[in-house]
Amino acid sequence: MKDQKAVIVTGAGGNLGSAVVRELANAGAKLVCMNRSSHELEALAGDLPASTEFLSIAGTDLTDYASCASAVARAVKRFGGVSALVNTVGGFQMGPVGPEAPAQWETMMTANARTALTISAAVLPTMKAAGYGRIVHIAAAPGLKAGAKQAAYAASKAAVIRLTEAIAAECRDDRITANCILPGTIDTPENRAAMPDAKTDGWVSPQSIARLIAFLISPAAAVVTGAAIPATGRE
Repeated sequence: MKDQKAVIVTGAGGNLGSAVVRELANAGAKLVCMNRSSHELEALAGDLPASTEFLSIAGTDLTDYASCASAVARAVKRFGGVSALVNTVGGFQMGPVGPEAPAQWETMMTANARTALTISAAVLPTMKAAGYGRIVHIAAAPGLKAGAKQAAYAASKAAVIRLTEAIAAECRDDRITANCILPGTIDTPENRAAMPDAKTDGWVSPQSIARLIAFLISPAAAVVTGAAIPATGRE
């Protein structure tokens, strides 16, 4: 991975994003860490190997193309290019199809689908120019089949899956792959607090998902594209 250009990780200060950053840093990747808060990035930087080449970008509006394009330009200026995008940004809300549903639909589509679309659109030109790229988004199983009170959330994650498939089809000849992951319940402090009585032994650790992502953005995964990959197994 050391001979590649930079890897952009969005939501780098979050539970999954920070696990991805640590996994890639240990493999010698050059990292562009995007996050809403600069404080989380500062804390993350202190946990990485001293040799890590690391660019922090805080406050990018992932729903705005110009803001995303500016962040990508900073990455290209610093590292000469972008070999991969790992997009961990998203949101979760549940609710029935009722009076509050239209607002929730807008929120979920913005948080999950629009952000994935916009950062992908911003990073693709530099990948196409290089003739190489890897894109990984985080989707969810409800994107394949929704349950009760999941209309907005499931629709937004379905949009991420369809976006991933479209990018893969459009960019195959550019040697750019696009895949998304459908995690099981991720073992985070927030999920444990929200579900104090749940059995957690089957939950998926952020670190295990990070290892899967590291494979998907590697040269070894060149033939994997357009996939929605479940990450629900037992470690």
